[in-house]
Amino acid sequence: MSLPKPAPGTLKWWIVGTIGIGGGIALAVWFGLSATLGVPTWETLGSKVVDDQTVMVKFQVTRPEGQPMTCQVRALAKDFATVGSVEVKVPRSPGDTSEERVTFRTTTRAVAGEVRTCTMP
Repeated sequence: MSLPKPAPGTLKWWIVGTIGIGGGIALAVWFGLSATLGVPTWETLGSKVVDDQTVMVKFQVTRPEGQPMTCQVRALAKDFATVGSVEVKVPRSPGDTSEERVTFRTTTRAVAGEVRTCTMP
């Protein structure tokens, strides 16, 4: 079974449509990449409950080289309620990735800790 041929006189519009769709896809990819370049990312590497009112969180941040950051780290209870939080200033570093560790107090026993958000000033 062969593909049907376009009606006479419509080949030009098939070409215009194909080029238009290709250009739209290229534009969408460009917008997607430009929106993520230079944006900080973070990953919680682990947390440890030290005692009933202390938690330690280890995390990694990636940002443009030499940029300081501020990260909001929080401790969570069994019901996912926030039982403690701290703002951590991540100083400039020679590389674009750095590993940080913070220990802070909580109001009640936490079961986990995580990085909630990071921003560049």
